[in-house]
Amino acid sequence: MKVVTLDNIQLCKQNNRKAQMQVYKQYCDAMYQVALRFVNHTAEAEDVVQDAFIKAFTKLHQFKGDVTFGAWLKRIVINKSIDHLKSKKQRLVELDQVHLKVIDTDTSDKWLVQDSTTLDQIKEAITSLPEKYKYVVMLYLIEGYDHQEISEILNITQVASRTQLSRGKTKLQDLLKHTNYGQRY
Repeated sequence: MKVVTLDNIQLCKQNNRKAQMQVYKQYCDAMYQVALRFVNHTAEAEDVVQDAFIKAFTKLHQFKGDVTFGAWLKRIVINKSIDHLKSKKQRLVELDQVHLKVIDTDTSDKWLVQDSTTLDQIKEAITSLPEKYKYVVMLYLIEGYDHQEISEILNITQVASRTQLSRGKTKLQDLLKHTNYGQRY
């Protein structure tokens, strides 16, 4: 696979269609997977990716190179996915077991990885979280973003990100405890 170089980015900035196609081909599959984790429909994920690439190519002058191009593009895809979900008021996609991971798990997060908690219970609990918690929980626990990045993506303060994550994790824990409690009897 050919690596996107600064020369390619410069050519893309000059509307060089060949360079844009090369960048698109390199990143489209990975960005599709990101969008698909947020929206629950393949055609809608494809639309989100197309919109994200259009935005990326029109806003390429804003790419400063302080992060990789892939990371910059991923942020656009996530924002487009969230915008799409907000506009359609759809539920977040159920997560594949491969994508479910806990980033920076500390002792207060042990409930997420207990043997008694099934993947389906975690999926259901995340999708049933209120929207303001759901996105922060997904971005932090599933996508691995830190609070600064989440604050930029969702246009909230880092304090709000931490607060919403804390409350979202508490609500998620309550949902999982309730689910596990109901299965014992």
